Formats: sequence, C-alpha cells, structure tokens
Amino acid sequence: MIVVTAPTGDIGHQVVENLLEHGASVRVIVRDPSRLPDVIHNKVEVVQGSHADADTVNRAFEGAEAVFWLVPADAKAESVMAAYVDFSRPAAAAMKANGVKRVVGITALGRTTPLADNAGYVTGSLAMDDLIASTGVSFRALTMPSFMDNLLMQAASIKNQGMFFSPISGDLKLPSCATRDIATVATRLLLDESSSGQEEVAVLGPENISFNDMAEIMSGALGNPVRFQQLSLEAYKTRFLQFGFSEAMARGMTDMADAKNRGLDLGIERTPENTTPTSFREWCEEVLRPALLG
Repeated sequence: MIVVTAPTGDIGHQVVENLLEHGASVRVIVRDPSRLPDVIHNKVEVVQGSHADADTVNRAFEGAEAVFWLVPADAKAESVMAAYVDFSRPAAAAMKANGVKRVVGITALGRTTPLADNAGYVTGSLAMDDLIASTGVSFRALTMPSFMDNLLMQAASIKNQGMFFSPISGDLKLPSCATRDIATVATRLLLDESSSGQEEVAVLGPENISFNDMAEIMSGALGNPVRFQQLSLEAYKTRFLQFGFSEAMARGMTDMADAKNRGLDLGIERTPENTTPTSFREWCEEVLRPALLG
C-alpha cells in the first residue's frame, strides 16, 4: 500500500495516476474527497482529513509500505517553520509508529549552500526533511528548483498583458523542471522496494534557462509577444500580502526569491541522473498554450 498526500494537487494527482497505471494499491489523504475525479476515486482508498492531523495520518499510514509526502504550505501560517515543520510533526510520529518503510518527499534545492539558512520556504522545507529523516525511515527527498508549472499562476497576466513577473534577474540562468517529470521520478522511487537509507535526489529539468529566455520561447509558442518584468523584492512581497498571505509567509516567499537570485539553485552539479526530459519549449506547447488558448 502506498499513501499519497495532496492527491488533488498538481504533482500529487499525477503521482496517483502513475501509481495506478503500474498496478499499485493506493490510499490517499484528502480534505474534500469530492475533488477527486471519479475515475480516481473508484480506484483508491480514501482517508478524509488533513495530513497535519495525528488521527488522520495514523489511520492512513496503518499497513502502508510507502508514503508520498508533500506539504502545500499554508499561506496564512504564523511562520514558515509552522507551515512545514509543525505541520509535519504528526506525520513523522505516525511514520515511525506504523513502521512505514519508505518516504518520498517534495522539497527544495539549497542544502549545499549557506544561502539556505535564510531562504524562506526553502529553509522550512529542509528543516522538514530533517524531521522526517530523524524517524529513521528510508527517505528520498526530491530537491527541486522552481517549477515551470508555477507560471500558470500568472496565466492571466501572460494572456492579457503579455507579461510575467519575478524579483529574480531576467538574465540569470537557473534550473527549472516540469511537474510531470517530478511525478515520474517520485513514482519510480515509491515503487522501488529495494531502496534504503536516506538521500537527496535532485530533479533539475533538461537545462538552465533564464526568464528572458522563457519569454522568447513563450512568445513563439503563443504567437504573441511575451516579456519578463523584474520586480523589486518589496513589490513582490506586497503582491503576496494582497493575495492574503500572512506577513511571515509573504516574507518567506521574498526571502526564497532573494536566495534564488543569489544562486541558491546552482549548488548541485548537473548529471544525466538528475536531468529530466521535458524542455521549457515542450512544456509551453503541451501545457501553457492549451491552458491559455484552449
């Protein structure tokens, strides 16, 4: 039995679909089961509740061999550590109590650089990893750069204004990966019954690419000019406050972007093993263009 958290999210739902295609027995933790597509709902066991709740995770992890762990950080949390570490404490205890053998988690790049000490969400993610590792479970932490799919959060401005925004320099080439590739790697590791020990597994996409490069590629894929606009860190933080984020979580987003702008995501050497296939051009043609243009 493999337990999947956040099964209605962008990565989680793809992990569920992949596991089912491989014939795995899947149990999901979900607050609102009605959000599961019927084709999925009828093929999985459902435990309703939050994966921050001790009773919920104990029920879900009973008899489970593996867990896919993803924390969708609460935008209104009182701190980044509360959003990641405190959220995960009941699950870490339940993993140990129920004898879960393998955990595959979604986390962030940065542990190899001092920039991770003040990198907002990244700092919280890495502290969460330490908590899970302390249980002694076999643990694979998938360390991520920014996702290509995050651009879908700016779909309206890309479509209507031909612009997208970030406080990161438009010329800085950074790794970027597609969530479908993350789900593929996670699925492989969840199904690997021979895995043991604990390690970080980087998922870097096929190339380092700048936001200005992305704008040029988007322009071609969409048939309309798209340009990148760099924001100040303060303006970036203000946007999140306007979206209803708490002060601490808005600051967490800003600190993360600042660290990335200073090279946080560049501390891992690219290898054939951590290079995933979906290029940004492919992602634009197959994901962004249909999302924007139908």
